[in-house]
Amino acid sequence: MISLRIPTPLRSYTNGQSEIRLQGGTVGEAMHDLTLQFPALRPHLYSDDGMLRAFVNLYLNDEDIRQLQGTGTLLQDGDRLLLIPSIAGGIY
Repeated sequence: MISLRIPTPLRSYTNGQSEIRLQGGTVGEAMHDLTLQFPALRPHLYSDDGMLRAFVNLYLNDEDIRQLQGTGTLLQDGDRLLLIPSIAGGIY
């Protein structure tokens, strides 16, 4: 079983849960499990073409999955994923 930490701004889509248990052999499969459990999260994480949005950062045990094999990165029981959406704004 994999655990995924949900950031505060997205917890309203997970019934307030801060950590979700997921199944999957890869990051992509685990994320698919997440969106099956919480379909309202899908448009916030994926574009219309099914690709993970550029501002969605996923870390596997403190390593950015972009530095690994992306959503094809293999998972092991007990791994921890951390979801961090990039936030922009402010005054120029």
